[in-house]
Amino acid sequence: MRVLCILQARVGSSRLPGKVLLPILGEPMLARQIERIRRARRIDLLIVATSDQPDDDAVAELCRRLGVPCYRGSLDDVLDRFHGAAAIYRPLHVLRLTGDCPLTDPALLDRLITQHLESGADITSNAHIRTFPDGLDAEIFTFALLDRAWRDARSAYDREHVTPFMYRRNVAWRPGVLRDATDRSHMRWTVDRAEDFEFVTRIFEALYPGDAAFSSDDVHHLLAEHPDIARINAGLAVKGAQ
Repeated sequence: MRVLCILQARVGSSRLPGKVLLPILGEPMLARQIERIRRARRIDLLIVATSDQPDDDAVAELCRRLGVPCYRGSLDDVLDRFHGAAAIYRPLHVLRLTGDCPLTDPALLDRLITQHLESGADITSNAHIRTFPDGLDAEIFTFALLDRAWRDARSAYDREHVTPFMYRRNVAWRPGVLRDATDRSHMRWTVDRAEDFEFVTRIFEALYPGDAAFSSDDVHHLLAEHPDIARINAGLAVKGAQ
């Protein structure tokens, strides 16, 4: 297998509990994100990695209903959970996504994968140096690099966040960056608070009925025409570079 996509998702959230299962147009937010990821053409297989805690039984059940493989592992050692999911398939490359990004753009994922494969980079990201909106984040890296991080990373931070260890000097020798043509790093499209969920819900309500495969460009046009939607979560901070 060349490219395995692993989507990290769990029910627990301190700021917005159960956010991945909150409904958008009648389907859980996580299902909406999976629907969008499945449109990417350069992903060979999508798998959801969730925790082995009872709260996440609902995530596993949703995956079963959608026909998506689900791997369950440690709640806190996310790197171990992530590696366990990848080790089943031992792909050449692993694409990492998180379940708080329902506006994930499949065309952007394909661009990132293409650049990564053509450049020969160890790891390529569109968020380590941020130019895209917070909420379109994606990283792709070799399984060999993931395996090294899993073996060598020691700190709780590195184990919880999966990729920081990979960016350390003398770990990833060939990092790559995908940049947007326009710097939109000030925009917040992720879901972490109630305002974020209202924001993405309004976007789906406006765009999805007319085109279920709406793009990030469609979102930009919508926000330009309806600044009231953009203002919903405009007061919340945007994450810095990963």
